[in-house]
Amino acid sequence: MHQIGMVLYSSSTNKKKSMNFKIPTLIALITATTFFVACNKDETGNSTLNVRLTDAPAAMDSVFVDIREVRVKMTSDSSNSNNDGWITLSTNAGIYNLLELQNGNDTLLGTASIPTGTVKQLRFILGNQNRVVVSDTSYPLTIPSGSESGLKINLSKDLRASLETLVIDFDAALSIRRENDGTYKLRPVLRVR
Repeated sequence: MHQIGMVLYSSSTNKKKSMNFKIPTLIALITATTFFVACNKDETGNSTLNVRLTDAPAAMDSVFVDIREVRVKMTSDSSNSNNDGWITLSTNAGIYNLLELQNGNDTLLGTASIPTGTVKQLRFILGNQNRVVVSDTSYPLTIPSGSESGLKINLSKDLRASLETLVIDFDAALSIRRENDGTYKLRPVLRVR
């Protein structure tokens, strides 16, 4: 097996000292150093942000929310954003039964590679297929301005890692109210974990 010699000089005696390394040891050392540097350095300055949805228990049969789009708003000085700082995530649009997202269950709503920085707001743009099922009867669920300005959550989440996840706890029990006229309205109570 080949060996590589390395010559070191001792400062106190100016004598040559020779150390021999085997080639596999040297290759392993170089590979480990390269891997360590690659894992700790984000060359692009971006983070992959995942937004997940979960729910706390509620006393209803089903709560269907029609999510069309997920957006995040970065700090005002974000240079890679449009629409006043709003960035649209690649959204898994669909009608979600919040009551299936309980007891540790969640689902991926959207993901995007966005500039590393601070997320100031999160917004869900909703469709019109929202409804609640109570005692096997389905009722339309009215969400004021849900399809126009969406449901907004204010936060201040610093994105520093290459992969970040926001879990949104949509509390259906606190969010849905039965009005005096028998209709149901959603006034969202959302928490970020």
